[in-house]
Amino acid sequence: MKLIKVAAGVVNQIPMAWEHNRRNIIDAIEEAKNQNVSILCLPELCITGYGCEDMFFSHELVEQAKQSLLEIVPHTADIIVAVSLPLRLANNRTYDTACLIANKRILGFVCKQVMANNGIHYETRWFQPWTPGVRDEIQIGEFTYPVGDLLFDVSGVKIGFEICEDAWISNRPGRSLHERGVDIILNPSASHFSFYKSHVRERFVIDGSRAFGVSYIYCNLVGNESGRAIFDGDAMVASNGQLLVSGPRFSYADQLIITAVIDIDDTRLSQTQNKVNLAYLFPNLRVAAQFDFPAVKPVVQKAELEYWENGNHLKEEEFARAVALALFDYLRKSRSHGFVLSLSGGADSSAIAALVSLMIRMADESIGLDGFKKKLSHIKAIQKLKTVEEICGALLTTIYQGTENSSTDTYESAESLAKSIGATFYNININGLVETYTKLIEDQLGRPLTWETDDVALQNIQARVRAPSAWLLANINNALLLSTSNRSEASVGYATMDGDTAGSISPIAGIDKHYLRGWLRWLETVGVGGTIKVAGLQKVNNLQPTAELRPLDKKQTDEEDLMPYDVLNAIEKFGIRDKLSPKEVMQQVEVVFENQYSRDQLYTSVDRFFRLWSRNQWKRERYAPSFHVDDENVDPKTWCRFPILSSGFEKELAELKEYVEGNEGRGRKGKIGF
Repeated sequence: MKLIKVAAGVVNQIPMAWEHNRRNIIDAIEEAKNQNVSILCLPELCITGYGCEDMFFSHELVEQAKQSLLEIVPHTADIIVAVSLPLRLANNRTYDTACLIANKRILGFVCKQVMANNGIHYETRWFQPWTPGVRDEIQIGEFTYPVGDLLFDVSGVKIGFEICEDAWISNRPGRSLHERGVDIILNPSASHFSFYKSHVRERFVIDGSRAFGVSYIYCNLVGNESGRAIFDGDAMVASNGQLLVSGPRFSYADQLIITAVIDIDDTRLSQTQNKVNLAYLFPNLRVAAQFDFPAVKPVVQKAELEYWENGNHLKEEEFARAVALALFDYLRKSRSHGFVLSLSGGADSSAIAALVSLMIRMADESIGLDGFKKKLSHIKAIQKLKTVEEICGALLTTIYQGTENSSTDTYESAESLAKSIGATFYNININGLVETYTKLIEDQLGRPLTWETDDVALQNIQARVRAPSAWLLANINNALLLSTSNRSEASVGYATMDGDTAGSISPIAGIDKHYLRGWLRWLETVGVGGTIKVAGLQKVNNLQPTAELRPLDKKQTDEEDLMPYDVLNAIEKFGIRDKLSPKEVMQQVEVVFENQYSRDQLYTSVDRFFRLWSRNQWKRERYAPSFHVDDENVDPKTWCRFPILSSGFEKELAELKEYVEGNEGRGRKGKIGF
């Protein structure tokens, strides 16, 4: 047996925060050394931060990254460490690289071969993909180092890299490394969170270790690094098709490591039973180095999921933990002093209030309240507080702003929720402000505004009047104003610009209303981890969603205004995510909702959705930053781009109508004749 103790490290970084990022990396290295680790892998672009965007074009950023690297190197005595940074070579192109350091000596840089360029990723804008089989050099300081598609031979142990997206394709670099006799593949990643994505990562780590006959070390960033993308801190080690260890996800710690003991002879036995082509050995791509691997005793290893990942509510758990962590990082990295929320008593604002409470409770579970307060040391108001509820009262200010169209039910819902989580709760009546604005315009128009002639305008003025007081509180408290619009509303524009969309961030703009309502019931009755419940959601969970902008006798509900939320969600999924035509969407929903809704209802909903979607792109462009949680996101800044001005699916909706009316194909088609 040739046993080596290895580790996957997770760090919570900030773009271009050189001291912060360097300190997290060094702390992870020191922790690994304390645990007698020989090889430590840290995440992709951990020196600069992954989300530097167009600053990756900056010469200064690249130089600062190299300087940070040189300051990290002295801390690598008696350990092999992989860190990641952008490098600019002699061809003036920038590459996403992983640097392998052994015992205070830089061995070389491996360049990423496959750029992530879908969804929220835009890597080909900044980075050049490396050509397999190519080697170059770079000078840093007084020394020259190899760069490229390298394999490191460290005292006979061969170490190679797949960098994040490299492992997500069929012809992955691991295949070439396997031909070259690699023992260990390191995968430093910056893989954004989305629902169930950890299962995909686990599969390619395990399958890679089995197919290539290697030990595979995978690590990811953690936290809300730069605003929109959330990283879950996934980390794991697999060997010969067996997962040896996996780490906790959604940690509030700045850094953590997980360790495993791998057997090089065991994986080599697997490789000796497979034939390879000698032409693929590429000896010119091999970098030799010496390292004294200490003796390691065998250990019993069996990877286990966290307790909350074993149940039947993984999506609910992931949503709660991901958004709560994202809120925490946004709060501390923006150095804001808390949150302000216009709490209407409805599902959307109630969900956000609950998520802020969960932010504190999840942090308590992860790093303790003392650790939480230390990481928010700039907020003096919480430093002497002892309980989750006291801290919530200092960090979250809510305000209920009623009009003559507001009901007692929504007021009681808002008040009971704020009380149950400990949030500060204010109640003001804005009816006079609404009347003042409408009277000013009536005087100028020379006519009264009525519900018969000015329905939308009279609704929107109420929502907009609520924004200034919420912004005022946010300014007074030096706090972030939380926008309350969800993804379903964003899809069809069922939101008031500068009203419920007003805010610094939009925590739930990435999730649909149909799911959100179910999540609130789960949070009240089951709870995060089966223990952390929010009893104050009982009243909101018994209310029908309503904007409460029309007179109470109109009995306004969201679904009457729009369409059933489950139908809206399905149309959005088929039409926007899957890019089906209106007619194809209709064919899909006819199957999904057979015997639930009439064909006329479904046709009206599909037609209405596409018209509203096209008309309201300008609203989606103006939403406050939202968190990415799945591939149904409609945020044009990160995921779903659509023209502000378009045909509005005019031809496609005409074809939909023909299909529904049974006239499809009856009209004479133009023919080409000779």
